[in-house]
Parts: sequence; structure tokens; C-alpha cells
Amino acid sequence: MKKNKLLFFIFSALILGLIAGFIINKKITSDYVITKKIEKPESQLTPSETSNNILHYNEVKQCNEQKKKTASYFSILSDIFLHLIKMIISPLVLSVLIVGVAKLGDFKSVGRIGLKTLIYFTSATLIALLLGLILVNVFEPGKVMHLPLPDSNSTTGVNTKAQDAKNFIDHVIPESIIRSMASNDVLPIVVFSIFFGIACATIGSISKIVIDFFESLSHIMFKITDFVMRFAPIGVFGAITAVVIQQGIDVLQGYVYLILCFFGGLLFFVFIILFGISVLFKINFKKLMRDLQEPILLAFSTASSESAMPKTIEALEKHGISNRIVSFVLPLGYSFNLDGSIMYMTFATIFIAQSYGIEISTADQIKMMLILLLTSKGMAGVPRASLVVIAGMLATFKIPGEGLLLLLAVDQILDMGRSATNVVGNAVASAVIAKLEGEKF
Repeated sequence: MKKNKLLFFIFSALILGLIAGFIINKKITSDYVITKKIEKPESQLTPSETSNNILHYNEVKQCNEQKKKTASYFSILSDIFLHLIKMIISPLVLSVLIVGVAKLGDFKSVGRIGLKTLIYFTSATLIALLLGLILVNVFEPGKVMHLPLPDSNSTTGVNTKAQDAKNFIDHVIPESIIRSMASNDVLPIVVFSIFFGIACATIGSISKIVIDFFESLSHIMFKITDFVMRFAPIGVFGAITAVVIQQGIDVLQGYVYLILCFFGGLLFFVFIILFGISVLFKINFKKLMRDLQEPILLAFSTASSESAMPKTIEALEKHGISNRIVSFVLPLGYSFNLDGSIMYMTFATIFIAQSYGIEISTADQIKMMLILLLTSKGMAGVPRASLVVIAGMLATFKIPGEGLLLLLAVDQILDMGRSATNVVGNAVASAVIAKLEGEKF
């Protein structure tokens, strides 16, 4: 399937998903006659009014349950596609990284590139965290929007346990590479692949047959990627339809200001900050973005950076960046350089504090930024990673944990923007490291 055809089908699936989701959402809503809720203290309600309020609650509950059930049928389509993508990731990362590291040659080369990569990732993370803080303090969405606060007894379903040093080490260093591959835990696979690749380079020609095997495996995995991508429009249609059925378009009305603030920040990060970095390192940003069209749209549509990873590798190599750089930097980026998600962490935490009228001092905001600089690392393998980290921040700064519910209604929509930004951020990171290594493209 040609690239322009696939882009067309993915975009068409996105539009069709919006239309289908909207129609189904309205149909389900019309099947339930929602009695108008009477806004009075319970003690002042007449028996008739009390009955109407109970009826309202039951009808809304049944309506939402039906929407959730119907959405689950469509989400099966996106689940199939995402499972196919996840099927590719572990063997692809393992093979391309082993070959890439083996081609680097020795510990010195790996250490040099690794140090440059980590310095860049740390710098980009600090910029993203700071931008999130600036946005939320300047536009103050929590104060402007006046959203109704969740009940204090509400549960978010998100684990509030913060990531500590022991958990981080357990997550980074694999006890079993087979177990890490089975769970698609990218960071331990990266660690194993670096050791394996260096060992292959160290023993010389005797490892040639092994390197050739993994190089062949990487080509096979890219061919499988081409097959799997034919299902991408179906997955996108299912994902978008499911979200719109369950959330509806109406939910956006109450969150327009929040969405505009955050998406405006993402656009600023991509087209001002990342563009500026590209100019500084003499990277053709326009051409890079053109080559990344497909993985960006895929990440946006499915709200998953992971779904775009195989195509991002292909796009960067097409752009002219060597396999040895792409295969080393990109997998690391999926654990250490998720710019859109990182920006969201400071933005969302202060937004919730603002909604509760809690003032977070400048000193505490700087402390929050430094904590997130560490706790945001290695979270790629954690389900709903951004929300888990934010929940930990709420507990640390004594902000009501149920405030996370203020974001859940639009988290999928915000995640679409975060995922697309993550793809661009890691692509620019790969290009920067390639330039620092003297590559011309």
C-alpha cells in the first residue's frame, strides 16, 4: 500500500469514526428520555420532585452504560490493530538495536552516543515540564472553567503509588529478557540489547552469523509492519468511534478552554521549540515533518505513540538518518523522552490544584518539576502512565486525588495530542544525535 494511499485511508477512517460515533451517541441518548434534574437541596424537594431526581439518575446511568457497552464493540477493532502492533515491537526493537549497537563497535562509541542522548533527553524534558507550568500559570484553566468538583468519596481507578528508586531499577534491569519481551517492556529490552550488541562487536568475526541473523530479522519485522499497517484505517475507525460514542461531542463544550490551552502548548512546543532546535542543528524540519506524516497521524488517531513506533523507524531511515542512530535513540526515547506526556504532567497537576483553589508556590512548582524529571522516566511500560504519575504528584502535594476525575472525560482526546507530539519529539532527538555524530542528511 503506497504511503499517500495509507494516509488518505487513515484520515478518512478518522472522519468516518467521528461521524459514526456522533450518530450512534445521539441515537442511544434519544432512546432514554432524561428527566430534567431539579436543582434544589434534597430537604426542600417534594415527593414528586424527589421521584423525578431518582428517575433522572437512573436514566442517565442506564444511558451511559449502554454507550459504554456499544463503544466496547468498536474498540475491539482498535484492540486488534494495537495487538498486532505490539506483536511487532519487541522483536523489532531487539533486532534493530542489537544490529545498531554492534555496528557502533565498542563501549566507547556506545557511551559517547548514550551520553549525548541522555543530555538531550534531560534538556528536552526540562523544557517540556517548564512549558507545562508556564501555560497553566498564564492561562489558569482551573480557575477560568469553574468545573463542578468530584465527590470526595469518588475513586479514579488509577494507582497513586509513586515510582521510587527500587521500582525504577526493577523496571530497568531485566530479570528475564523473555519476560520483558512478553510484556513489551521496551526499556529492559534496550538494556539487554546494548549488552548483547557490544558483546557481538567485542568478539569480532565469530559473531557475524548472529548479527546477520538479527539484521535479517529486522528486515522481516519491517515487512510484517507493512502487512499490519494495512489494518491501520480499521483500527483508527474503531478507536475514534468508540471514544465519540462514549464521550460524545457535547463533552468538549465544557472543556474547550482546557483543550485549546493544552493543544496550543503542544503546537508551540512542536513548531517553535522543536523547530528552533532543528534550525540550531541544521535539520530540515519541514522535510522531517513531511516524512513523519504517517506515524504522526497514526499516533494521533489511536492515542498511542507505541502504534507509530515501527513506522517512525522507517520514516527516520528514509529521511537519511543511519540505522545505528535510529535503532539506539528511538527505543530509549520511548522511555526517556515522551515530550507531550511530560508537558501534560505539570499542566494537569496544577490545573487540578487550581480547580480546588489550592495555591502551589513557585518553590513547590520547581520542586514538582524536579521530581517529575526523575519519576517520569521509565514509565512507558505502565498502563495510563501519565495519569499514574499525576496521581502520585497529587498525593505528594496534598491535592485531592479524586481531582483526577476532572480530566478523565477528555483524557483520551488530550492523549491524542500528547502521542503525536511524542513522535515528533523523538524524531527530532534522533536527528539531533545524528547531527552531533557528524551525519549529513
